[in-house]
Parts: sequence; C-alpha cells; structure tokens
Amino acid sequence: MSNMPFGFSNSDDDPDRDKNAAGGNPFGGGDMPFGFGAGGEGFDPAQLGQMLTQFGQMLSGMGSSMGSGGSGPVNYDVAKKLARQQIGSVTPITEGNVKAIADAAHLAELWLDAATTLPAGATKTVAWTANDWLDNTIDTWKRLCDPVAEKVSGMWAQGLPPEAAQMAGPMMGMLTQMGGLAFGSQLGQALGQLSKEVLSSTDIGLPLGPAGTAALLPAAVQSFSDGLEQPNQEILVFLAAREAAHHRLYSHVPWLRQRVLSTVEEYARGITMDFSAMEEFAKDLDPSALADPAKLEALMQQGTFEPQTTPEQKAALERLETLLALVEGWVETVVTAGLGERLPGVAAMSETLRRRRATGGPAEQTFATLVGLELRPRKVREAATLWQRLTAEAGMEARDGIWSHPDLLPDSSDLDAPTSFIERVTGGGESGNFDDPMAQLEALLAKERAAEEAMDKTKTDKPKSDKPADDGQDDK
Repeated sequence: MSNMPFGFSNSDDDPDRDKNAAGGNPFGGGDMPFGFGAGGEGFDPAQLGQMLTQFGQMLSGMGSSMGSGGSGPVNYDVAKKLARQQIGSVTPITEGNVKAIADAAHLAELWLDAATTLPAGATKTVAWTANDWLDNTIDTWKRLCDPVAEKVSGMWAQGLPPEAAQMAGPMMGMLTQMGGLAFGSQLGQALGQLSKEVLSSTDIGLPLGPAGTAALLPAAVQSFSDGLEQPNQEILVFLAAREAAHHRLYSHVPWLRQRVLSTVEEYARGITMDFSAMEEFAKDLDPSALADPAKLEALMQQGTFEPQTTPEQKAALERLETLLALVEGWVETVVTAGLGERLPGVAAMSETLRRRRATGGPAEQTFATLVGLELRPRKVREAATLWQRLTAEAGMEARDGIWSHPDLLPDSSDLDAPTSFIERVTGGGESGNFDDPMAQLEALLAKERAAEEAMDKTKTDKPKSDKPADDGQDDK
C-alpha cells in the first residue's frame, strides 16, 4: 500500500526529505500508529497470542504498573517510567542556564515587538531538563494519543464474527489491559528519545506545554549549537525568539490551539481497517479456539490489517498540514523580521531548522509513530513566502489580522498560488479592501446568508402543477 495517506506526502514530493529512511516508511516501522501493523517494529497484532502466553511474566515484571494508569487505552504510568529510564541521568539546570535563557527571551521579546502586532504571549520563561519536558507535556500527549489508541485497540475485535466475539468476551478485559501496556511501552520509549532532543516546548509546532510558559532545554540547545558556526548566545536568542513567537500566536489567537489539537483528534477518530482477510479466515474457525492463546496468535497472523483513509480524514489531514505550515511560516517570517538585521546568522539557522524538520528528525518520526501523522508540513517555504509578500504589500497589521478568524486564513491552494490571496487582502482582487479583516468576514457571512435566502426563496416560489384548477362548473 502507499504510505501517503498517513503522512503529508510521498517522500518524492519533497526534495528536503530523507529518502534514505528505511523502506521509505514514514512510521519507521509498521503502517499503523503505535507501530501497529504487520512487519512493524512496535506493537504487532500478530504478537497478541505470544503476549497472552507471557502475561504472567509481564505481570511480575511490571508489578503494580498493570493496575495503575491502565484503565484507559494507554498505560501512562508505564509510559512515564520507561521514558525516565531512557532519559537516564540529566544535566541539572544551573543558575547560569536560567539567567542566560531569561536574558535571551527578554531580548527576543523586545525585538519581536517591532515585528508583529501580537503582544508577548509568555508570562514566564523557564529552563527545562528532559524530565521537566516529559512532566509538562504528558497531558497534551494523552489528548493526542488516546483517540488513536482507543480506535486501534478495539479494531481486531470488531472484525470477529458475533459468535467468535462472544466466545472471546472473557478475554477482552485482559486484551485491553495488554494493549494499554503495549501502547504505554512504545509511548514511553518514543517520548524518552524525543525529550532528549527537542529544543523548546513548541519545537514540533504544537503547543505541548502549559499555556503562557515559554521553555528551552539547555542540554538539547547545547547539542544543537555544537553543529553550527554561529555564537552560542546568538543561537539561544534565535531559539528564544521562535519560542516567544509561537506563544504570541497561540496565546492571542484564541481558536488556534483548540483547532490544531482537535484536527489531530478528528483524524485519529477516522482510522478504519480492512478486516476482509481475517473475516474469511474466521468463517471456518471453531470459536472455542479463541480460548487458546496459540490459536488466537494464528488468527492474528492470518489477518490483513490495512489502514483505510476516508475522505474526511484526507480533508482533516490537508487542514492540519496547511495550518501547521501557516504557523511555522508566520513564526519564521516574524523572527526573521525582528532579528534579521541584528543577528547575521538568522537565515542560516532558519534553514537549518527547516531542513531538520523536513528530513524527518526525531520529533517527526516520534509523532508519526505515536499518532499516525507526520508533522512535516510540505509547504512551510510556501507559507513563509506568502507571509513575507503579504507583509511587504499589505503591512504588518493586515498580515496579523488574518489570524482573527480561521475563515480568513489562506488555504492549501493559496500557498501554491499566493498572488490571488494577496490581491484579495490588498484590494487588488474582486473581494474588495481587506484592511479590516472583520469587515471582510462580515461581508463574507452576509454573502452566504444572501445565498441561503435566495435558495429558500427559490424553493417557496417553485411553480405549481400546470393542471388547470377545477372551477366547480360542468361543461355545457
């Protein structure tokens, strides 16, 4: 099958992508989230039988973890324990770290004030260790991962014939708990790796941390700086500016945070599977065999688990890709405008981050594994170009005013051909002057209402039958 439905594009669509990734699979393993799929490196349904036979060993190995944090689709107690094991020892935050980050953030905010009409969104700036990042982002990961895990964990049972499902009923609770443990294990491993490499709370483009808290991770920033030629202090100010710009956008565009997270949830809820092969196998299967873990394993090995992408998912995927590209493009534009003349290395550092993102760094690979989506919006360059042109031709106020309502944002086609969108904003097109975004929105809503009224009027004015009315008189 093609990998495209579960990523933002095929690898050949983007020259910046890493085409040497194993097998070209965007998930780094199976085709399903959490590594759920035949041949995946994570949780494989063909392993359910083996997992059942090892249930006792796993109980003794995990101890009380099975009983706590396991009521939902993901065992987050296990996830956090495994993540901390993978993180290992951390470099403690020093007073020097705290002061350097605070000074960099203060300077970045001052420079950003001249580059955007959106005021500062962070009420505090902190330095985090990898463990701090894990503790402060786990609630958002729960929101992102639960819909996927809930969908995936019950899929194989949905494909069983009714008689077989009834026979397997007593084992369902065990399987749910085992699934939560398996998902928690993979989540913990992934977050453990990611926590050591992210640079800030918004490094992957999502508002993972608490609202109003800007955070940088000194250890990861130092590792990132080692490969660059710019002075460490300039790199720190640059990264602080990106973090601050993200917070300005997410804090002062009230619908944005909810829209990004709900779009991920919407995509996850639409995951479906093709169980035709398993249904065919189960026709002649004695339902009592489901009480035997070895037979159950054989059943799972026969199943063909093929992700099916619905039109609604494709639409959600495109909306998410476009929205993330617009966020990243706006941040890049604002940071370049605020810091470009002051820090000569801004362009080079921006390109480094863009390529780090486009080539599928650890953040993107982790998110693809956990949620089933790649956070590699292909059109970040196009989005940055659109915001830059809009700033030059319409001004900073008009550019930032676009965020006042989601209906005013450019769509995917506007990123490909921004001229018509810019003309609408500047008044060069047919849509009139766009200096007041809310006025434009009101005009758009009025136009829609007028169209609806016209349609209603058409229905009420529908001509009656051509048959002549009976006048009650007989023909003479």
